[in-house]
Amino acid sequence: MTPNIFEITKAAGFDAAHHLPAGPGGPYTRLHGHSFRVEATVRGEAAEPVGWVADLGDLDRVLKAVAGELDHGLLNEKPGLESPTLERLCVYFAERLKPQFPGLSRIVVSRPTAGESCALMVA
Repeated sequence: MTPNIFEITKAAGFDAAHHLPAGPGGPYTRLHGHSFRVEATVRGEAAEPVGWVADLGDLDRVLKAVAGELDHGLLNEKPGLESPTLERLCVYFAERLKPQFPGLSRIVVSRPTAGESCALMVA
């Protein structure tokens, strides 16, 4: 029998300012802010003795801690986010979550009010 594979997801929000140092110009290069939402998904078998993929409370705590590092800050000041695109934000979260959650399979960062999102499939 094939084992059941589950995905669990937690979400967090943060508000931050940024600008793109290069690119097409216009509004992207001027300092501005967004409300962001990040979702982290962990994939795997339900492990005994509890019968879960991972502790949702732990995932929630770690995800909110990383989001808290960015909240009400200037993204460009964080190493790796000098050009803070949605793609680089996905990588930023993945790099910080993967060590504690080896089953991390997906990060989605969105700007809900703008109707924009980016998903990273974590290997």
